Parts: sequence; C-alpha cells; structure tokens
Amino acid sequence: MTTSFLPESPPAAEVLTAAPDDRTTVLIGTDTYPPDVNGAAYFTARLARGLVARGVRVHVVCASPNGRPHVVERDGVVEHRLRSMSSLVHESVRLALPVGVRGHLDRLLERLRPDAVHIQNHFLIGRVLAGAARAHGIPVVATNHFMPENLFDYVHVPAPLRPHAARLAWRDLGAVLSRVDHVTTPTPAAARLLWEQGFGRPVEPVSCGIDLVRFRPAPDDVEGRRRIRARLGVPDRTTMLFVGRLDEEKRADELIRAVARTSGGVQLVLAGHGAYRTRLEELAVAEGVADRVVFLGFVSHEDLPDVYRAADVFTIAGIAELQSIATLEAMASGLPVVAADAMALPHLVEVGVNGYLYRPGSPEELAGRVDEVVADESRRRAMGARSREMSLPHRLEHSLARFERIYREAAAEGVAPPVGGFSHR
Repeated sequence: MTTSFLPESPPAAEVLTAAPDDRTTVLIGTDTYPPDVNGAAYFTARLARGLVARGVRVHVVCASPNGRPHVVERDGVVEHRLRSMSSLVHESVRLALPVGVRGHLDRLLERLRPDAVHIQNHFLIGRVLAGAARAHGIPVVATNHFMPENLFDYVHVPAPLRPHAARLAWRDLGAVLSRVDHVTTPTPAAARLLWEQGFGRPVEPVSCGIDLVRFRPAPDDVEGRRRIRARLGVPDRTTMLFVGRLDEEKRADELIRAVARTSGGVQLVLAGHGAYRTRLEELAVAEGVADRVVFLGFVSHEDLPDVYRAADVFTIAGIAELQSIATLEAMASGLPVVAADAMALPHLVEVGVNGYLYRPGSPEELAGRVDEVVADESRRRAMGARSREMSLPHRLEHSLARFERIYREAAAEGVAPPVGGFSHR
C-alpha cells in the first residue's frame, strides 16, 4: 500500500496531473468510506480497489476521518478527503462540511474530466457531486444502499413519527435519483422496494459481489478448525456466528436470546463493534449465557475469512438488509444460513436446502432452526455446500465488469434530462 498525506496541499484539482490515456476514469462520491464500518463503505472500497485492478483510473471523494482535508493514495485509489466534523449520531461516522464543497468538486471535475461519476449516497457529498457533474456534462451513476430504517435509531426518531419520516426520506432520495443517468441497487428486492415507493425509472440490480477465492470453505479438518478457534480466542464448541455492526438495527439481541434457547451448548460469536455492544453484553448476562456469547470486536481484513471458518452456522436477524455482504461471505465460506424472513435475506436462503428463515422477533423459532442445522453434521455440510454454490453468481469480478460497462455506456449516451422522482402512491 502506498500512502502519501498532503496536509498543507492546495485543492486536489491543482495537485493531480495524471497523463491522459484511453483508460476509463471514474470519480466515486460517498458520504461513508473506510475507516467507517458499514456495508456501503465496505462495498465502495472494494469497488474502487477492484476497478483499479481492472485498469480503471479511480478517484474517491469522501469525508476526512480526522477532520483535516488531504489527498491520499491507497492501493492505486486516489482519495480526496474533505474537511469533516463528527456526525454526532454515530461514533465512527464523520460528515463533510458543506462550506466550499461545491467549488472543490467543480475544480476536481474540471481537472479529472471523468468518464462517469458514481455516487453511493444521496446525502451531502453524493447530492452535491451529482449536481456538479451534470453542470459539467458528466453522466452520473447512482447505487442506492439506503433504507430509512437504517437511520431511525441513530437520529432517535420516535416510533409514532417514523412512517411520516420515512415518506420524507424516500421523497428526498427520489429528488436526488431523478437527476442521475443510471440507477443500480444490490438486489431485485432492493429494486422492487424503490418501485414500491413510487420511483418510476428503471433500476438495475447489480450484486455487491464477493471474493470467492478469499472466502471459501475450510478443509474438512477438525484439528484445523480447532486451531483457528484457538487463535481467535473462540472456545471449541458448536458455533453460530454473526458478522457486522453491533448497532440497534442489526437486532443482535435476538441472536443472544436465541442462543439461550438452543440445546446442546451452542455458542454465539459476534464479530464487529458498535454502540450497542454494552447493552448486548448486559443482555447476555441477563439471559444467563455470558459464557456462551463471544464478542470478538473489530476483526482485521486478514482474519475475517478464518472467522467464518471457525463457525458452524451463520445467523442474521436484521430486517433492513438490501443484500448483506456478510451473509454472502458466509455462504461462500460454506456455511448454512439461518436468517430473518425480511427484505433481501430470503433471496439468499433455499429453505431446508442451504438453511432456514425465521419470523423476525421470534428468538424461539431462530433457536429451533439453529438446532435443526447443527443436529446432523452430514446434513449441515450438505447445506454449506449448497450455500457455496448459491454464492457463485455473486463473483466480485462479474460485478466489477458490469459497473465498468455501465460507466462506458453512460459516457457514450451522454447526460440524460432529469425526470420525476418518487410519485408516492
């Protein structure tokens, strides 16, 4: 990794003087990017690095993780980090300051002249970048990762007001998406959600994609699994796993209540961190399973494949998942899945074949499904093998190739006139 901070540099548009060539150039705009830990940030970073590996020139404009504006290059991706402040509602997310953003983006677009702009959010950076790109005659692609439910807990919207707040949030999203040239979202379920909200334009499902080489089943080696568990600090027991943020909307409390209702000493491993961890630890004590709930905290990029290989079944309780990269990684790693019957998760489960669905809010049903999976080792392995097969169409290379074609097609077609947003039937 090559890293070069430019703390006192002039605007990036005056710094970067890449020689023109015939490679595709894309400018990605996002309000969340690593070190932020969430699905949109993770997807955007993998997209950027993957495109670079395919020969695309990639620039990313995003918030600075420390508040200070700078330019940094990582793995061939040039990051333009904007001055930022704390979001106040989430400990790990910072927001770009709006003052001067439009002028900075105008200079950056004028200098880079990208073939396409790809926005990942409709908040400050995505919104302003989409408008600036259109003013410069540059086509805009947008990928929607948003559901209002993923924000309500952070901004403390009271339950009675949530339906009204959701309508306003969808309308705001529609206002931004109406000004772009091509809209994608990770799954058919996520595309259908946009249509159900009244969005009348075509929406293309493009999977987030996963690295099927990095995430693959472990060898059928009992001792090898024990060594992996020992290295991670995980007791050698039958293990249900969750990987993701420990925030309220992920509903990991249902997993803890479920493990308390399983038979045979099943343990739960939670890989990730978040504002909800202390309450989850307290819940584990209250449920009498503190000795069977393992909090791994943040897991490094290098260790993550082994976390999946240490488990017997993957469990996920979230009801606002537009795809769930973690579930796909678990499937690629050969794990059966027990998932909430909500949003996009049913698309990842063939009931009784690679796992089960359960009714959200029913930890008893979740526990029963976990027990069914782990009761028969040969059947558990067969389910895991089917999960692996189901993950194959989500190969990262396929997603990268499709996005590269979208950029080229958008550049060839030019900027389309804006159309209406959500009709809100």
